[in-house]
Amino acid sequence: MVGRAGMSTPFWKQKTLEQMSPEEWESLCDGCAKCCLLKLEDEDTGEIAYTKLHCRLLDGQACACMDYENRKKIVEDCVILTPQKVAEIKWMPRTCAYRLVLEGKDLPDWHYLVCGDRNRVHTTGNSVRGRTVSEDTVFDEDLEDWEEWIVDWEGNAP
Repeated sequence: MVGRAGMSTPFWKQKTLEQMSPEEWESLCDGCAKCCLLKLEDEDTGEIAYTKLHCRLLDGQACACMDYENRKKIVEDCVILTPQKVAEIKWMPRTCAYRLVLEGKDLPDWHYLVCGDRNRVHTTGNSVRGRTVSEDTVFDEDLEDWEEWIVDWEGNAP
């Protein structure tokens, strides 16, 4: 589809998540790694809280999975996103491109598909780069008071 001034309409504005090719689907991920954070759910209210602990497979500086292809085999509770799961999961970050496309919203200006800079998600503070620690670096006794690990970064809560 061609828009004003001969510019073509981006694929994420033309297609639903279900209609995207595997390459288009993967390209939506901005690399923020917020989905790789450990989350807590209040049993009474269902409210989701993010922690500053990340999955043991996440490289916290690169904001990338160290074994993306095998992540589900290594981390049993890793969630492999699908269009259906994006619609069902309550903890998807507000800034997540999958969630935004599902809701019919625009991608943020810092998303590399918009600005062309894969690093902008980090330089604008919209990723977890350098702000988390691996779940493997803490001991069970350190996790007795989970509330101490909760973070409230803007746009991080669903």
